[in-house]
Amino acid sequence: MGLMRSIELFVGAGGLGIAASRAGFEPAVVIDWDKWACDTIRENKQRGLAPFAHWNVVECDIRGFDFAQVNGPIDLVTGGPPCQPFSLGGQHRAFLDTRDMFPQAVRAVRTLRPKAFVFENVKGLTRATFASYLEYIRLQLRHPDVVARDGEPWIGHLARLEDFETSGTHNGLHYNVVMRVLNAANYGVPQRRERVFIVGFRSDLAFDWHFPSPTNGQDALLWSQWRSGEYWDLHRVAKRDRPEGGSGRTRALKLSAPPMEEPWLTVRDAISDLPDPEHAPEKARAFHDHRFMGGARTYAGHTGSPFDEPAKTLKAGVHGVPGGENMLRRADGSVRYFTVRESARLQTFPDEMVFHGSWTESMRQLGNAVPSLMAEHVLTSVKRRLTQT
Repeated sequence: MGLMRSIELFVGAGGLGIAASRAGFEPAVVIDWDKWACDTIRENKQRGLAPFAHWNVVECDIRGFDFAQVNGPIDLVTGGPPCQPFSLGGQHRAFLDTRDMFPQAVRAVRTLRPKAFVFENVKGLTRATFASYLEYIRLQLRHPDVVARDGEPWIGHLARLEDFETSGTHNGLHYNVVMRVLNAANYGVPQRRERVFIVGFRSDLAFDWHFPSPTNGQDALLWSQWRSGEYWDLHRVAKRDRPEGGSGRTRALKLSAPPMEEPWLTVRDAISDLPDPEHAPEKARAFHDHRFMGGARTYAGHTGSPFDEPAKTLKAGVHGVPGGENMLRRADGSVRYFTVRESARLQTFPDEMVFHGSWTESMRQLGNAVPSLMAEHVLTSVKRRLTQT
């Protein structure tokens, strides 16, 4: 089979796009309206960094983009439609919010008729409050030719889609769609980050497919810390300097055998080779985007990420990085903000990648991104299924 081509919508800092390229897709175009995100991609493209070097970046409002102008067939459409309406930290306006870009994702699928699509979003999209609207999204993606009429409220369009779905007569374009919430830590990402993935295959292909199994687990990390000690030995932490373990150690002692999967990766695994930007600023300057940012503080429920666990979810926030988030908590209880470079490590972006904009703007790009390694597991599985005969 020849080269498989993709389109990336709402590319942002490129987490899904990087994953698609690594999985073996060639992006025909990547689209975003955000200047800083596009500048990030353009600079990495100019520097010749793979995979950005071959990306065709279009900075525009996707609502005005004509997908029919894309030359040649598109095998895969990917994207993370802006998720603010559904974020647990957002304003919960959902379908009343003009930032909801799922209709544009559906339009792309309807126009391009790809063999498959992969969309991702925040876990908040699966809240009970949004159950009807999530089903509305799923049915639109399943039957993209059943288009909303002018002035038709979404609930009326949903009713027509339900009629069409239950009629059993599915003429025209339709997709078989599955959804699942995945935890990035279970796929080798040093961060507890849950995202919902929506994957569809064009029904005429008659493909069966399921989400890839986790590769990493919490129990395997606890075993390596509190039973075998391999974790501490790897990082050359003397026994006198190891923490007491608490509930994690208690859980590890109940395990009857070492787990089969790889351990969860921790903040220490991700960043311990980088100089501390607060205490060794001169050494830290040797690394791009690795600068100390002061002002970190803790408050109830926001105490930072422990060094020897996967990081808590990186946040973007409506007005930049919220206080108390995106922090490292050291063993002595002191805290500091993660640098942009450390945050990129936690999101499994390439070390050579640079980010445009202020610290707050760069952290917004990273906080909105999907970890590229987690997405790569999903997209590699999709690519494998598309190339099977």
